[in-house]
Amino acid sequence: MNKLSENDGPVLEIDKLSISFFTRLREIPAVMDFSVSVQPGEAVGLVGESGCGKSTVALGVMQDLGKNGRIVGGSIKFKGRDLAEMSAEELRDIRGNEIAMIYQEPMASLNPAMKIGRQLMEVPMIHEGVSEKLAYDRALEVVTDVRLPDPERMLNSYPHQLSGGQQQRIVIAMALMSKPSLLILDEPTTALDVTVEAAVVELVRDLGKKYGTSMLFISHNLGLILETCDRLCVMYSGEAVERGSIADVFDEMQHPYTQALFRSIPLPGADKNAHPLVAIPGNFPLPHERPEGCNFGPRCDYFEPGRCDQGQIDMADVAGNDRHATRCLRYQEIDWNAPITVGAQTEKTEPGDVVLKIDNLKKYYEVAANALFGGGTKKVVKANETLSFEARESETLAIVGESGCGKSTFAKVLMGLETATEGEILLDGQNIEQTAIEDRNTRTVSDVQMVFQNPFDTLNPSMTVGRQIIRALEIFDIGDSDQDRKQRMLELLDLVKLPRAFADRMPRQLSGGQKQRVGIARAFSGGARIVVADEPVSALDVSVQAAVTDLLMEIQRTEKTTLLFISHDLSIVRYLSDRVMVMYLGHVVELGDTDQVFSPPYHPYTEALLSAVPIADTSIEKEHIVLEGDIPSAMNPPSGCPFQTRCRWKGEVPGGLCDSEVPPTRTLEAGHQIKCHLSDEVLQRMQPVIKIAAE
Repeated sequence: MNKLSENDGPVLEIDKLSISFFTRLREIPAVMDFSVSVQPGEAVGLVGESGCGKSTVALGVMQDLGKNGRIVGGSIKFKGRDLAEMSAEELRDIRGNEIAMIYQEPMASLNPAMKIGRQLMEVPMIHEGVSEKLAYDRALEVVTDVRLPDPERMLNSYPHQLSGGQQQRIVIAMALMSKPSLLILDEPTTALDVTVEAAVVELVRDLGKKYGTSMLFISHNLGLILETCDRLCVMYSGEAVERGSIADVFDEMQHPYTQALFRSIPLPGADKNAHPLVAIPGNFPLPHERPEGCNFGPRCDYFEPGRCDQGQIDMADVAGNDRHATRCLRYQEIDWNAPITVGAQTEKTEPGDVVLKIDNLKKYYEVAANALFGGGTKKVVKANETLSFEARESETLAIVGESGCGKSTFAKVLMGLETATEGEILLDGQNIEQTAIEDRNTRTVSDVQMVFQNPFDTLNPSMTVGRQIIRALEIFDIGDSDQDRKQRMLELLDLVKLPRAFADRMPRQLSGGQKQRVGIARAFSGGARIVVADEPVSALDVSVQAAVTDLLMEIQRTEKTTLLFISHDLSIVRYLSDRVMVMYLGHVVELGDTDQVFSPPYHPYTEALLSAVPIADTSIEKEHIVLEGDIPSAMNPPSGCPFQTRCRWKGEVPGGLCDSEVPPTRTLEAGHQIKCHLSDEVLQRMQPVIKIAAE
């Protein structure tokens, strides 16, 4: 197939694009007056919350809006040609060949019944008519480019035999098979661990340079955009509200929404007591309920009635900057450098007595070596290895690590959904590690509660919000009458800052952040002593995250709850935790208060985790550490130190000790624990991974 001839202008030029979806009742405008251009070899980030129209723009570029979607205004030009004027055959040639797209969920792009090699080879064989031999050679080259181990074996594997990070790399390889001119990435790393995300992001950046590919990178993570893109476009409620280079938008933002986004994410220096995050007030408008004038008006600190709520507001160029534009009438009047109005500061709460004590806890699973047919020898999965720690009243203990490190297994044992293999869990001095949840008394069940990652899965879709909370109160024997319980339910809605009218709503009528608040209300309904929060904000938008984390902190202060906060997002951990426990392959490799864990000396794994966190701040310099390889299987862990297969400090330990012996847990100063063979001299040489650049 002939590729479109190169032109001197932008690879992609979207001009005043409007896209609507048509239902039987009404037209729903999803994108309005949206313009952005991507120059050859340039990476442009598209940022915004769920529902702002980012993915709709991408589907518009792919001309894949389904039966209900239609472009109702403006144009999308690829290499100077309007995509809307191309025939179906021309579009088929361009898709996957000239324009490739990488989706959020890698398995959505892979055929589970087909070997990886065959799926990759299809691309050039269909689009370019090349021979099978040539297609195989190119597949091998691209799989090597995306840094997958043993490329021949990868090509001969089925998708289910690969980890999530490997599947995502295969999808990237597939997108690069035809050396496209434009690569669209739609949240390509959301489902991945932070260390895998760092490796994939570096890979995308390097490959973009190698192949000269232009990129449109869709994300809600401003830190990722900073690390991957040259320019960005901020979207809100279907419109572009600010466009410009990374430096201009990050350091000289000219739109209130961009400013509000930055204030709601935990950058270095944010502190839950002294410098709390500022959540964006109000809610995102639904497409058919957008306000007059500026869409962001009802939530904006600088709103001026009679001016900001009148007529159409167009993009205006910001003088003196590089193609910087904003959709704000007042941008020249606002003092963008004015100090932030600080949220309510609070006193640091001192932790109370020990509520939870874990002593040498182990959790092993026996699985058949041949899981499909049962038979064969049994293998042991060591999900948790000798966990020991304490948690105190009013304390937030963060549990950090990649998928498969044993965080959620520990939570299940604590909740009574699993029983321990060995060791003890003491709740207020009582052993609970061998008591399954159905055998626990009501008090113990209400004392240990959980807030889950995905608020959509934890509510009963056919029960009103109020009924679900009352149901929890009934189970926990709280209240003497229905009237008592109803009153307590309304107080719980007040506690999580939801209007009392929400008691009569069904879950489908609530946004993600509102559903998560109902989950929190339910967890605290029985006066929980310990709440296990398993990634409670990772499924929520940035602006909602700030509100939900502050809500958790506020409830914790009033209820004196112990919060076990499971997460892989170290920026939020740094913001809200008092102590941090880092886990790797079932082991606790580091434990200390937040300042100890976030400053050297680190365990080598903690160091790599810190380096992997994308930070949305141009004044930050990070040491670049990319972990090679995936986490080993808990069914077949490496000998000696669990981290030795990926450790960059291993050469500093003499005599092959890392290969042969599990390191002892050492206590450094002030109770800071590290499980590592490195000598004190080597640990003292460690430099901070995250540095704030001198002004």
